[in-house]
Amino acid sequence: MAHVILGLLLLRPMSLYDLLKAFEEGISLFYSASAGSIKRALEGLLRRGEVEIVSQDVEGRRRKTYGITDAGQAAFQEWILSPPERADMDTAVLSRVYFLGLLDATDRLTALEQLRTTVAAEAATLEVVESQVATSEVPAELGDVARYGRATLDYGIRAHQTALTWLDELLGRAAADAEKGAR
Repeated sequence: MAHVILGLLLLRPMSLYDLLKAFEEGISLFYSASAGSIKRALEGLLRRGEVEIVSQDVEGRRRKTYGITDAGQAAFQEWILSPPERADMDTAVLSRVYFLGLLDATDRLTALEQLRTTVAAEAATLEVVESQVATSEVPAELGDVARYGRATLDYGIRAHQTALTWLDELLGRAAADAEKGAR
């Protein structure tokens, strides 16, 4: 979540309310967050010096507006160019793709290539599991459980294949942009 907040703050300084609205209006398509979780993430970013308070109302609600620091920009850059974690591949990939427009054309290509490599490795792992499952013997009383377990595995393989096709399309567009020198 912290890196998604950093990406939003790269767009413009925002208050907690602005961040919550940004999540509700777009980020929530792939990442859900509550006001409390955003606030906790902001507090951590403040402690690490990755964001700072750029303005604060002295009357009324005492609304604070947060901006990203140089350390925050470096942390964001490191995150977006790093391989996604396996825990939640969809969220990890989609949150990076969402912010690719903040990168120059060369870094955008690098990030997409990294994402594709990671998704391809995960797909290969699932295919190995599929071949192992196909040759395993299942007791008759667990037949239904095994069938739906295999259906779940099949879904994972198909989802990764679809993600690879989609990433290949994005890579093609990003490569064309890089050749044109577009940002």
